[in-house]
Amino acid sequence: MYLRSNRRIKDGKEHRYWNIVESKRCAGGKVVQRQVLYLGEINDSQRQAWWRVIEAFDEQSQQRTQLALFPAEGELPEHAKGYGVQVRLEAMELHRPRQWGACWLACHLYEELLLDQFWATRLPDSRQGSCWRHILQTLICYRLIDPGSEWRLQRLWFENTAMGDLLGEDYSLVEKNALYRCLDKVVEHKRALFDHLRERWQDLFRAKFDILLYDLTSTYFESDPPKDSRDKRRFGYSRDKRGDCVQVVIALVVSPEGFPLAYEVLPGNTSDKTTLKEFLHKIETQYGKAERIWVMDRGIPTEEVLSEMRQSDPPVYYLVGTPKGRLSQLEQKLLSLPWQAVRPGVKVKLLPQHQELYVAESHDRINKERAMRRRQTKALVKRLKQLQAMKLSSTQTLLLKLGAAKGQYPAAWRLIDITIPEPPNIRFSFRLNRQKLRAVRRREGRYLLRSNLCGKEPAFLWQFYIQLVEIEAAFKDLKDDLKLRPIYHQLQSRIEAHIFVAFIAYCLQVTLRARLRLVAGGLTARAVLDKFAAIQMLDVKFPTTDGRTLILSRYTEPNTDHKILLEQLKLTLPPQPPPRISAAGELMH
Repeated sequence: MYLRSNRRIKDGKEHRYWNIVESKRCAGGKVVQRQVLYLGEINDSQRQAWWRVIEAFDEQSQQRTQLALFPAEGELPEHAKGYGVQVRLEAMELHRPRQWGACWLACHLYEELLLDQFWATRLPDSRQGSCWRHILQTLICYRLIDPGSEWRLQRLWFENTAMGDLLGEDYSLVEKNALYRCLDKVVEHKRALFDHLRERWQDLFRAKFDILLYDLTSTYFESDPPKDSRDKRRFGYSRDKRGDCVQVVIALVVSPEGFPLAYEVLPGNTSDKTTLKEFLHKIETQYGKAERIWVMDRGIPTEEVLSEMRQSDPPVYYLVGTPKGRLSQLEQKLLSLPWQAVRPGVKVKLLPQHQELYVAESHDRINKERAMRRRQTKALVKRLKQLQAMKLSSTQTLLLKLGAAKGQYPAAWRLIDITIPEPPNIRFSFRLNRQKLRAVRRREGRYLLRSNLCGKEPAFLWQFYIQLVEIEAAFKDLKDDLKLRPIYHQLQSRIEAHIFVAFIAYCLQVTLRARLRLVAGGLTARAVLDKFAAIQMLDVKFPTTDGRTLILSRYTEPNTDHKILLEQLKLTLPPQPPPRISAAGELMH
């Protein structure tokens, strides 16, 4: 990199503009130059009309002051004495490159949801000067951009980003104990935040919450089981395939567009079917009764809860998946009904029963499920033949190896009949159960749904049900993209706060995704954040002839991709930060 000046004639006068330029040699030997930083105009004339007066922060007086910049090569004009500063351009230095673009975008999303105003009244500064709302904003942006532990935030991430510049804070903001104390203050405002976000999304995107998607997931802890019986960390069914770890269950409600309406943290041994009744009550208590449609997967509602939903006033509508085993009870009635095409590759049969509508659906997923079953069956048969060829020492060893094969290929195992002889003979035989295979083939790619939305078109019902992928995507983003798991906190309040911070970060991500959906549907929120992370900020330092240092903190010039995104999202980058000037002889960091 090097410093380059451009001379321009404007209004009959000569002006000099300074830039930091980067040179790169391409494969063909051609040298390409790219402007990295624009420093502005620095005077080199004695004529008053050419002066450029800038406002800088004087580190000695702790006040803003007016300066006129001149190159060190010339002499300082008499009429510039007192506020003219001669800068040694050849001694320019670049210091502390740090990530700026993604932090700025995250802060913009935070302010767009008016979260800065929401927390301003709820998290006042401490008597010791801790700015809790800025600490929380830093935790949320960190979780969105580059999630990790609080230790990593304090030791590595904060100093390598421009969060301090954007918030007007220094390194003391992320003192370790302050980060943890901030977590202790936020969860009590969870319900108020739900109301605030709902109103904000309605204002920004005209979001509707008459259709609600409800599902549960789990997240685990790599820690010892708690001794306190009231602790929510418990062993239970793990969606993360970590049955060896204690966990908590997270129940989440989102709209079909992915806007989260509410969530709850439940004990890790909570059964899915026990959660819906309480969640229905919470939503009605917080947002009032309304004609809402709840879309859920099988295993969540019980017959008792579905009956209460049908008898409610106003009625609470539902569309829920049903175990395939129920097909056996209705198979004969469904066989006589015709298929109705709702779109290419999708067909349904409607069977009204007991104030409900059963919907059996079949589409090209048949091919996918059959391919999965064939692949698993071939692998299981291959493994069983390997076991037949082994010389095993005992029947117990054989049973252990068969148990491992069953755990690895559970779907195919149900189609195989295995005959194990009496000890001491340990030779076993197996065969394919063709009757079970035919039953499985009939049900592959077919789903049984039940709903009290009688009179609705089949395509309407199917479209509702496939929207469950939105809540599955929400869980995937929380766990993988925002690093919700594993959780290392030990205190119950901080466990809930960790999930709360991840939830708010997900709300920022959803807001960005909603913006992108209108202008660049093929881009993900993560891709845009990674793209903006390429915009860096540097401190450009110029020593002056009087022993001081002029510091210009500048973010790098956006490239073409950034400019296109900014234009499409209707975003405008803020002005460059004002310069600072140190006291004579002071070492600037």
